[in-house]
Amino acid sequence: MNRRLVFDQAPLRVYWELTRACDLACRHCRAEAIPWQDPRELSTAEGQRLLEGLAAFGRPAPHVVLTGGDPLKRPDFWDLLEHGATLGLPLSVAPSATRALTPEVMRRFKRTGVEAISLSLDGSDPLRHDEFRGVPGCFGWTMDAARAAAAEGIPFQVNTLVTAETRDDLPAIAEAVARMGAARWSLFFLIQVGRGRALGQLTPEACEQLMVWLWERSHDAPFVITTTEAPHYRRVVLERGRAERSDGAEARQHAFRRGFGIRDGNGIMFVSHTGEIHPSGFLPLVAGNVRITSPVNLYRESPLFRCLRQPKFFGGRCGRCEFREICGGSRARAYAASGDPFGADPLCVYEPRPRPAFDGEDGVVVQSAPPTLPGG
Repeated sequence: MNRRLVFDQAPLRVYWELTRACDLACRHCRAEAIPWQDPRELSTAEGQRLLEGLAAFGRPAPHVVLTGGDPLKRPDFWDLLEHGATLGLPLSVAPSATRALTPEVMRRFKRTGVEAISLSLDGSDPLRHDEFRGVPGCFGWTMDAARAAAAEGIPFQVNTLVTAETRDDLPAIAEAVARMGAARWSLFFLIQVGRGRALGQLTPEACEQLMVWLWERSHDAPFVITTTEAPHYRRVVLERGRAERSDGAEARQHAFRRGFGIRDGNGIMFVSHTGEIHPSGFLPLVAGNVRITSPVNLYRESPLFRCLRQPKFFGGRCGRCEFREICGGSRARAYAASGDPFGADPLCVYEPRPRPAFDGEDGVVVQSAPPTLPGG
């Protein structure tokens, strides 16, 4: 296996859910956020030890994304942010767009060394967006936050949920993202967890059509386009790039920018507000808790993470697919659909080509069976 596709020593990105407290009531919230803090949250001292544990991965250190809920709802947020910066961790923040996200907050982000922030936009106008976010005025606060980030020179990513409900609005949302001046547009393909269970999933055919549109839009977009929980976009990029250019140069440049091989548990780690370690925020299987075990040990040695990093354990079409190393499908969606994190991603329409496979010794491959893993 090409080792650069296997992130077995350290994740590229760690998402820490500081709190589930949030003043919004988003229809799709993975965390099912509430207005107040959970008393089981990691304490300030525990949070500082977590950051020190993440710095122990060594250099280059994983990029730490402070998320929630709304991380600004924690009274000790700035203490934790400054502690992470002192440790030399690359830091981004995913705040909720509320009245609390002021220009002064942006200035303090800049002074503390925050490298980027993310904002969410799930509708191209106030009516659509605010209906998704559950609070009138959220669209305007999002635009204000974008202007404040731009004024401070903080790059920002705009996250957009992809569901049956938002699909037809995506072209208009793309235009709004361009007007905002975003550096990146990240499309989050629905995993039906949390409040998102009530929303509609795209069909595999509609998903494929959308990904082709994203590839075409990426040629002239003023921002980078990425996907979350839809790694099969990498396959579409390769296929379309090869078809459009005989040397494949554009496809290779485009695809590497998307992070080949990165998926739940392989290059990604999520820390919950109570210290539980998950392969991502959308895959609720627990590898352990940072209150007991170091995050370095859990990421490198837990059976859950070790197995998720090996596509030989994947079943169904994902296990047979010639793109399984660079893609591997959404492990979170496979689990949400079937209870099996190693199953096929039901959102992908691609049918793998029949191909011989060899184990390097006797020319016969028998699919390995992953060990029994702990429940969520």
